[in-house]
Amino acid sequence: MIRIQRAGERYPGGEPGAGIETRHALSFGRYYDPDNLRFGALLAVNEERLAPGAGFDEHPHSHTEIVTWVVEGELTHRDSAGHATVVRPGDLQHLSAAEGVRHVERNDGPDPLVFVQMWLAPLAPGGDPAYDVVRGIADATPYALPAAGSMLHVRRLEAGERAAVPDADFVYVHVARGTVRLDGEELAEGDAARVTGAEGLALLATGDAEVLLWEMRRAF
Repeated sequence: MIRIQRAGERYPGGEPGAGIETRHALSFGRYYDPDNLRFGALLAVNEERLAPGAGFDEHPHSHTEIVTWVVEGELTHRDSAGHATVVRPGDLQHLSAAEGVRHVERNDGPDPLVFVQMWLAPLAPGGDPAYDVVRGIADATPYALPAAGSMLHVRRLEAGERAAVPDADFVYVHVARGTVRLDGEELAEGDAARVTGAEGLALLATGDAEVLLWEMRRAF
């Protein structure tokens, strides 16, 4: 089964007056839909747009695996475990909140910042916070997230190229840039597909594209 969610169907959030615009794919904060609480391990898929100088002040997380993908600009990250980094397009950031961590996320650069932040439920609570950044992750190297029984595949495709969709219990497809076709449906920037019981599917790039694919097993 495939469920398409268009970019315009996401719930708007953030604080536009403070330079923060958010689009939520799943129930989050003030937005609550009992039929849209999570998909597989995914608890949140937020598209964030931060104006220069804008950001999220220090705030806590716990029992959540947080993966961030920068589309444009530079994301400054600082956390209570002592990590301070700048994350750029092509880099993958993973913060394992475990029993608890606090962090700050800001756009300290001169240009607008666009990133996708994805929250996943761990298979087991507890543990110590951990942090990882993969610089310039390659298409052929999926990022394994065993704590959530999940794996992230990044696909950068030129027009006309194909990419297999993993055969899995749950697959979440997010188009970060460009356009692709999935099972006859055209997906544009910001569109997403939730696939249950994926088997033998493929993406076809109808323009240059960058796509995030979450492969998740049934263990929830």
